[in-house]
Parts: sequence; C-alpha cells; structure tokens
Amino acid sequence: MALRQLLTRNTAEPSSTRLVVTLGIAGLLSGLAIVGIYELTLSTIADNKARELREAVFKVLPGVSRFQKLVYAEGTLQPAASQASGEEFIYAGYDANGAFVGYAIAGEGPGYQDTISLLYGYKPAQRRIVGMEVLDNRETPGSGDKIQKDPEFRENFRALAVEPKIIVVKKGTKPKPNQVDAITGATVSSNSVVSILENTNRRWLNRLPPAGTEPPLAADKP
Repeated sequence: MALRQLLTRNTAEPSSTRLVVTLGIAGLLSGLAIVGIYELTLSTIADNKARELREAVFKVLPGVSRFQKLVYAEGTLQPAASQASGEEFIYAGYDANGAFVGYAIAGEGPGYQDTISLLYGYKPAQRRIVGMEVLDNRETPGSGDKIQKDPEFRENFRALAVEPKIIVVKKGTKPKPNQVDAITGATVSSNSVVSILENTNRRWLNRLPPAGTEPPLAADKP
C-alpha cells in the first residue's frame, strides 16, 4: 500500500527540476517572442516618428514648403545626409522659392510626470518663436496633457519673443510678448514647456549663423 502511494505521488507531482526546466523554456520562448515583435515593429515605429516629425516641421514654421536637416559640427551648421551618434541636429525650412524661413528645433526636458519632447519654430531675424508642437508627453490626462491639446496654450507660441527671457504668467495676465499664459490647473506642465524652450534656445543661439547668412537649401534635398 505504501509503495502504491509513493508511485502515485511521484507520477502526479513533477519534480522540482522538471518545473525549473519548464519555466525556463517558457521564459526563453516568451523573451524570444518579445524580441521578435520588437524587431518587426521597430522600422514601423521609426517611420511613424519620422512622419510625425516632418508634419511638425511644417506646423511650427508657417510658410515652409521644404526643409533640410542640419548638423552642428566643427563650429558651423552643415547639411546632414544622415543622423550620427553624438551630433545635434536642427531643421532649416524654406519657402517654395528656396528662401530661408526659419529653423525647427527639437527639445526635451522633465515634465510633471515624465519627459516632454517638443519641436518649435524659430525666426532668427525676428528673435521670435513662431510655433510649437508637443511631440511626446505623459502628463496628467485632462490637465497636464493640455500642453499638447489646448489650442489657446499653443497660441502663445505664434509670435513669442525670446528676449530678455521667456516667462510664464497666470492665464489672462500676460502684457508682454515674451510671456506665456499658463494652463489653469497645469502650471507645472506649462512651466516645463517654457523651461525646455528657454534652455534649448539659449543653447542654440550661439551656434546659429548671423541672420541673413543661413545655409542655403541643398539642391539634392526634397
């Protein structure tokens, strides 16, 4: 009787070694599946981001019909054929006749919840930001995410002076062209956007060539 119980228990209960092996195989297969899915979708994600960026350039630089990527290297801006690690890029926009309109500059920084990524248009001759689009954010739904959805907030950046400094004020109280109306209930997110703009623009101001001497549109750029 004891022998029968022992045999029955051994048959019904798999050994700990078998459990470990089974779990290990299952984990391996799951990992391979995740990696495979990531590899398959990586190019699609990259294509979508490139499309979104292209659309954003036209939004933040009114009047632009063509643009080219520029890399800052050896103290000057140069047309860039492709992105390389360690190099910083901006985009120069041109009208239908090939005349320079302004720069589209990407920036990012901490928000209330996570990193905020954005793109803004800048006209050096006017020293003004002429458009801003939030590309990615994880701010609080219904309040902080209004930095991307609220048309009144985005209107702040249609002709925003960058001098002496971009500052945030309580909504409805801005009297000066360098001020931004905060979103009610989302002051932290509003300040984050302005901080990103201020820091990014200050970093690029010393790198941009004098107004009127911007790089011409390369003949082989779309």
